[in-house]
Amino acid sequence: MAAGWPPAIGLLLLLALLLPATASSMVLPLGGNVYPVGQFYVAVGIGEPAKPYFLHIDTGSTLTWVECDADGASCNKCNTVPHPLYRATKNKHVSCADARCASLHKDVGKPKNCGAAPQTCSYEIKFLEGSSSRGMLVHDKFSLLPKSNAYADIAFGCGYEQVEASGKNEKVPVDGVLGLGRGSVDLMSQLKQLKVIEKNTIGHCLSYKGGGFLVIGKDMSTLPVKKWVPMAPGQPRYYSPGRATLHLDTKSVGGADPVEVILDSGSTYTYLPSALHKQLVSELQATLGKSLQVVKDPSLPLCWKRPEKFKSVDDLKKEFKAVMSFNFGNEVTMVIPPENYLVVTQQGNACFGILDHKAKYIILGDITMQGLLVVYDNDRKQLAWVRADCNKPPKSISAIISRI
Repeated sequence: MAAGWPPAIGLLLLLALLLPATASSMVLPLGGNVYPVGQFYVAVGIGEPAKPYFLHIDTGSTLTWVECDADGASCNKCNTVPHPLYRATKNKHVSCADARCASLHKDVGKPKNCGAAPQTCSYEIKFLEGSSSRGMLVHDKFSLLPKSNAYADIAFGCGYEQVEASGKNEKVPVDGVLGLGRGSVDLMSQLKQLKVIEKNTIGHCLSYKGGGFLVIGKDMSTLPVKKWVPMAPGQPRYYSPGRATLHLDTKSVGGADPVEVILDSGSTYTYLPSALHKQLVSELQATLGKSLQVVKDPSLPLCWKRPEKFKSVDDLKKEFKAVMSFNFGNEVTMVIPPENYLVVTQQGNACFGILDHKAKYIILGDITMQGLLVVYDNDRKQLAWVRADCNKPPKSISAIISRI
């Protein structure tokens, strides 16, 4: 099936064949990186015969979708994507009366309105980082692992109008989104309902070097984590371990009032409320040596240079010593060393991968979750993370931990 597919996707599919999987669980290799790609993605096949697509793994989105053309709705605002657009014929459209349409609108928090087009299920979604997608719900054969029984008829979005956070259409490294968020029409819920997987569990391990792996359907309740964290009940659509205070080394940043935290693999960088971000930058600057100077870099708003260009994570560690941490209470902490808040750019600068936004909550993005196995157990409604080796696909979940 991979014959004739581009080399990059062929490699991902070859790795997928070599990874352990059962009818109820899968370990999928990831492509991409924090910088310069800005996304981590899986290779999937859609249709019959299956055609290849790269999908951005996104725990902040409930809907899986691809950029596409549909009968009656051409893609007039699509990004430039790696593969030809998916084509949704009328027999693949999900009607407005379909139960999956009601589930979709419940997930996105908007009432269903069949209006003048009852034969289709239209949607419009705005994502946490500022991008948006309009389209219709369709269904088709969906394969996560080639030459296995992991095929299912899945409902997903045919996105015919996309707008990036910049407000423009762009050349992007993926064809769409693998929606791993909390909902009822999300991919995991559908796979469990169709008995493709037994456990509604997700685990991702994002490598500092790029790539990593995605684990779905595994029983990870026995992981040797210090403590599982209940999913915050006040966030029914997002994964939140609750509220946390921020520290830089041993110093509290932002005071004693904790802030709501959301785990979002669909966000490249981490975002803090503006006031908290401003204080963090001030405290971080105070820890830096005189050899570092603020410099303009197109990659990110705040960057530093030194006499010799930065080339690697090891170079970062020589100049940046401060360690951040989020304290969730009950002895639950997420430690963030310099490599989890900085990137080395193509210009040889060190740039701060923690940004500010107007919202009152914190978004923990890919940069902060690198080097961690982050687990989302939807059956038990709990979360966990543990420092892990994400460079090589594992033979088992315990093998990930043994390489720490």
